[in-house]
Amino acid sequence: MDANSLLNGADDTRPTVTGLRLSAFRNHRGAVFPLTPLTLFAGVSGSGKSSVLQAYEALARLGAGEALGNAFPDPAGCVPEWAGADEQGRRGFRIGCTVDGPAGPVRLDVAIQAEPELRIVGERLTGGGRTLLTTALRDPRRRTVQAAWHTAGAVPVTRGPLPDDRLGTALLPLRVAGKTRGQLLVLAAAEQVVVALRSVFVCDPQPQGMRRPVTAGGARLRRGCDNLAEVLDRTRGQCAKRYARLTAAARTGCAGEVTGLAVEELGDGTVRALLARGDGRGATPVERLGEGELRYLALALVLLTGPGVLAMDPAAEVPPAYQSLTVLADGFDRCLDARQARELVTLGAEMAARGHVRLVGAVSEASFARGVAGVTVVDLVP
Repeated sequence: MDANSLLNGADDTRPTVTGLRLSAFRNHRGAVFPLTPLTLFAGVSGSGKSSVLQAYEALARLGAGEALGNAFPDPAGCVPEWAGADEQGRRGFRIGCTVDGPAGPVRLDVAIQAEPELRIVGERLTGGGRTLLTTALRDPRRRTVQAAWHTAGAVPVTRGPLPDDRLGTALLPLRVAGKTRGQLLVLAAAEQVVVALRSVFVCDPQPQGMRRPVTAGGARLRRGCDNLAEVLDRTRGQCAKRYARLTAAARTGCAGEVTGLAVEELGDGTVRALLARGDGRGATPVERLGEGELRYLALALVLLTGPGVLAMDPAAEVPPAYQSLTVLADGFDRCLDARQARELVTLGAEMAARGHVRLVGAVSEASFARGVAGVTVVDLVP
C-alpha cells in the first residue's frame, strides 16, 4: 500500500494504535500492552495505569509535530528511580507503539534521553519486515540526529540530519520525495502512524469549570469540558439521534427524573446547560449537580461526538471517514458510582462496536466493566 492509496482511502482499514511498549518508563520495565477498541487499565495507586496513558499522549503530541519538551514537561520524572546513569551521566527511557492500517502493521520505537539534556537519541520505524527509518545521535554537541530512510532506488538509503527534539516519522512527509516504490512505502508507513497518533482526544472533565456559564461561539469541546453547555447546544442542533442517546444516558446516570437536556441563554450572552425535569421541578442548572453527575455527562458527551466537535487536531489531509478517534481518559471512573461507570463503559462499548470511537481509560477498580461485551480490562500491580 503506497502513500497515495493511504491518503485516498483505498483501504477500509483505519490507521489505529493497537499496542504500546514502555521500557524503563516510570515503573514499567519492558511492558507490552495490546489495545482493543475499548481498553481499561485497572489497578491501585502506583500500579502504573496513568503512566500508560501519559506515554500514549506523549506519542500523540510527537506525532502531531510538537516539540519533545511539550510532550514531556517533566522528563526526569519519567525515568524510574532504579535506572542508573551511564558513564556520561545519561538517563532515559523508551516508548513505542504498533499502528495497524492500510500499510499493514507498522512499529514505531523511540529512545529518549531525559538527562542531562532532553533529546531523542534514537528512532526506528519498521513495517513489512523491513526497517524504513532509523535515527541515531552521532555527535552529542549537535542538536541533530543522523537519519537514514529506505528508498529502494538507485541509492537504497538516503541519509540526512533531523532535529533531536522532533519525531522523525512526523517529519518524513516533508523530507521524502515519494518518487520510488521504496519512498512510497516509507511515506505510507509514516503517514499511517501520524494519522493514528493525531486522532487522539485527551479528556479530563473538571466539574468546577463546568459549573460556570460559557460564551457561545461554536468552539470545540475542550479537554476539561468546561464549555460543555455550548457543545451540548451544537449536538442538539446537529444530530438528533446522538442528542436522544445522550438524553437517555442522562436519564440513567443523573439523580431524579430527567426528561431532556436544554441550554439556556443568559442576559450577558453566555449559556448554561439544564436538565429538564418531569417531576414538577422545572429544570435544574448543571451547576447544581454533583461532581460525579457532571463528569458522567461530560464523558457521555465525548463518547457521542466526534473529531469535528472535540478540541483536537486530526490529520486534515485525510478524510474523517478514514480516521479512528481515540479518547484517552485517565481517572475514567473518578467520582462515579458503579451504576454510572457501568452505563458509561456500556455506551463506550456500543460506540466502539460501531467504529465511532476507541477508548483507552485508567480506572481504580474495574468490577463495573467486567463482563461487558467488547471491554478489555488490563490489571496492573505495583
